[in-house]
Amino acid sequence: MTSTNVVASDLVTVEMPEAFDPRWNRIPGITVDGTTVTIDPACYFFRFENSTWLLCDWAIVEAELLSVDETADTALEQVTLDFIKTYSRSTSDAGQVLTTAWHVYDYLFRQEHLNGLGLDGVTADHLRMLRQVATFMALNKVEDDGRISNVGPCWFFPSATGVVFDLDDTEGQMLDEVYHGTWFNEHRRLESVKAHAALGGRLVHGCQSVPNQSGGALVPYGASLDTFRTELSAFRTEWVAAVDALRVTV
Repeated sequence: MTSTNVVASDLVTVEMPEAFDPRWNRIPGITVDGTTVTIDPACYFFRFENSTWLLCDWAIVEAELLSVDETADTALEQVTLDFIKTYSRSTSDAGQVLTTAWHVYDYLFRQEHLNGLGLDGVTADHLRMLRQVATFMALNKVEDDGRISNVGPCWFFPSATGVVFDLDDTEGQMLDEVYHGTWFNEHRRLESVKAHAALGGRLVHGCQSVPNQSGGALVPYGASLDTFRTELSAFRTEWVAAVDALRVTV
């Protein structure tokens, strides 16, 4: 897997709240040993130009934002943007990004949702898969002008989950549908808006009318989506193929 525009950076090692699947070791640049996750940016990223991220402490999001409701006078997005302006901080600690992201997705893909998804066959194990792949996705980065500065294999999460968890196309599409619920189901979308304040932005869908492996990404409020779409179109096909090539065949 070739990388472009990757800046020099040290290894990132972090203890996660749960053990990650050892098959994550199939993705170049990721090393998993139980709860210990190590990322080598030079091997992991296709493009890595910015080693800083915006975070809000998850404990503050959990205590002060998750229970907030939208009103007729103030859209929830505005409340969330104001919250980010008040509580966010810049960090170059990718480990903090990963642990914060795990809390975000542990909340968004919690077992409580299983009975309301409307998808037969989705299990708690599928939610675990989504939680883990989304944690790595948080290292992707989009700039205010819409340029996509950091891209790793987990941007293309249906391909990445297929590689790591040996999912066939049908099961992979089912996972995709659970993920899409954070845009298509209004209750889950509002949860997503608030939870993603911890990662300093909002989740934007990259696909068009049908799932096409464009995935999604966290972007700053106000970022140029025209630039974002142009960037994504330019690299998507090549890098999806690179991830798919990692599939284990028997």
